[in-house]
Formats: sequence, structure tokens, C-alpha cells
Amino acid sequence: MRAKPNAQPNQSLIDGIATLQALATSPEPVGCRELARRLDADPTKINRLLKTLAYLGIARQTANRKYTAGAGMHVLAAQSLFASGLIRRALPVLEGLRRFGHTVALGVLWGDSVSYLFHAPPGIEASRGLGRIGLLPATTSGIGVVLLSELDDDEVRDVYRDREIPMFPEGIEQLLAKLAEVRRLGYARVHVADERDHHVIAVSTGDPAHAGIALSGWIPEAATEPLVAALREAAPEIGG
Repeated sequence: MRAKPNAQPNQSLIDGIATLQALATSPEPVGCRELARRLDADPTKINRLLKTLAYLGIARQTANRKYTAGAGMHVLAAQSLFASGLIRRALPVLEGLRRFGHTVALGVLWGDSVSYLFHAPPGIEASRGLGRIGLLPATTSGIGVVLLSELDDDEVRDVYRDREIPMFPEGIEQLLAKLAEVRRLGYARVHVADERDHHVIAVSTGDPAHAGIALSGWIPEAATEPLVAALREAAPEIGG
């Protein structure tokens, strides 16, 4: 469950973190006005925030005066992963799950998106699974769906207020019905009807839940139970 805001949340901090995230997820250096457009924010404010991030070394300015991640952003990422111990604990467990011949993933929920910390299809080295995929819509992801189910319905409504919900064309009630099913079962099974036409089985990990682990591929209904059992066995080892 998400923490409730206090009576006076710091809007400047919220704006700064939104700017930081937009910069971190941009695949190429981005200018101030373009970033302001993506955030639907005042360019003058975004310019001030970017200059502050650059002063701190978290952002850096390129030769053509656009902005990209600076050394400080990489340091924060490395420090947070080291301090939390999540990746250190998870890697041997995730490697063990690869015995099923499916893609193995670890991710966390951020708003209406999932960030994959690890995503390794069959046949690639485990080290290449780190940071391989960026943000994806939560409702297109088994990990996203299982972590959304950890929120109460009012929180989910707030996340998707005035937004389209990918894979749920009937809207919020269709999503809430799916989340109720996930809570009842204790795991998510999601059919992603894209060019791969694959299935995802996911469970949450942590107390309270803060991450999800998943297996994905062509998974017949009859194969669900043993995969859920393996994920449930793995989840406490990752813990957190």
C-alpha cells in the first residue's frame, strides 16, 4: 500500500523528482522546453530544476545544451541497489528460476508503470538481464498487475484517474475486477496478446510487498500451478 501524503506535501520536491525521473527515462539528451512539454510544466521552472540537478552532478549538459544523466544519477542508482540488497539477494534466486526455460523478471511499481530491474529471456547471460528494459505500463505486465493488487481500490482509482488503461479497454472497473481475482488467487496470470502472444505468471515479494518476480513465455493453463509454487518458494529468499 502506498504511503498517504501528509497535510502539506512539498511540491518543490515533487516537481524535482518528476524532472529527475523524466530525465532518467529519456533515451536521448533532452532540452528544457521538450522536457517541460513532456511534464506539462512551466519551462522556466523546469530550466531552474535542471540547472540545480546539473549543479549537483545528477544531470549534465551536453555540447548542444541539452540535458542527460550525470555521474550523480548513476551513483544514486548504484548506492540504492547496494544499500537495499535487493539485487544481491535476488540474482542467485532468479538464476535458479531460469531452469523452467522461460523469461525471468524482477520489477518494481512506480505510479502506473513498472521498472524492470532484471529481465532475462532464455539463452542470454544473466548479467545481460540487469537494466535491460526500462519502464512499461503496469497493466501490460504480470509484475505490474500483481503489485497493483497490493493497493486498495481507491488508490488504484487515483493512479488511473482520467487515464486510459492499457489492456483494459472497458476501464477502471474491468481492472479492479482483475485485481480482485489476483488478490483471491495470490498471484497474477496475464495473457499479453502482442506479437509474442505470451503469458506471465507473477507474485509479489517483500513485507509489505515492494517488488514482483515473474516467469513469462508460452505457459499453458495446466503449467500454472508448478510455476506459481516455484515463484512462491523464491519470493521469501528475495524478501526485503
